[in-house]
Amino acid sequence: METTRQSKISRLLQKELSEIFRQQTAKTHGVIVSVSTVRVSPDLSTARAYLSIFPSGKAQELIASINASSRTIRYELAQKVRAFDKAHQESHVLMVIEQSIKLAEHTPAMNSDMVYIIAAFHDHGLINGRENHHKDSCTILEADEFVKSHFTRKQIVTMGRAVEDHRASNQKKPRNGYGMIVAEADRFIEADTIIRRTIQYGLANYPQLNRAGHYQRTIEHLNEKYGPKGYLKVWVPWSDNAKNLKKLHVLLTDKKRLEEIFNRIFDEENE
Repeated sequence: METTRQSKISRLLQKELSEIFRQQTAKTHGVIVSVSTVRVSPDLSTARAYLSIFPSGKAQELIASINASSRTIRYELAQKVRAFDKAHQESHVLMVIEQSIKLAEHTPAMNSDMVYIIAAFHDHGLINGRENHHKDSCTILEADEFVKSHFTRKQIVTMGRAVEDHRASNQKKPRNGYGMIVAEADRFIEADTIIRRTIQYGLANYPQLNRAGHYQRTIEHLNEKYGPKGYLKVWVPWSDNAKNLKKLHVLLTDKKRLEEIFNRIFDEENE
């Protein structure tokens, strides 16, 4: 039996593949290629897509064409999440999906499909840059054909607001419970993960800095965002994030331990 995570990832792949095939067949009148289902292996390492083709008389020809283009299709699928900076690639998206589902389990009234879609779309706007990615992610979600065909307008507005409100620098409380869940899931607070993502962003965007420069930037960022007076807000007081943020406050006072963690991760990222 499929796990919840397998099921959610299968549906995401089904949606993205359907859009790829829709774009590829848009200029081919009278031909429809739909993705009937996607099955993901228990370890999430492989996925098998099952297609439905109309007209059936062209099925063999189209399947041969699809197989011949498999590398291109895989690449396009990967670009859906890999267009982001290194700290926001598919591992981050999957983490936010997983954490969102976990948090939503404490609130049975939450629509699990909406929780999943919000988490899957929350960073799509990064394709246009970081500055307004929360707003762009909302626009992308609300315009998505799959979303519009499976959810009511009211649900789409709710999901759009949740996506727009997820950003860590947002000082206002999210407008609905779904926004609180994705915002909390996106704030996965774990020292090594946070420091690694900070280093990854620094290496990608400030290549002129040396080790000492990256260390200084990392410390400044950690205090500005996660320090006792930092701008990050934890919206679910009973969450693991609330507990881990207190631990991070303690770590920020231990300069020796902090420097050891930084140097280890910095070396790993430069191997």
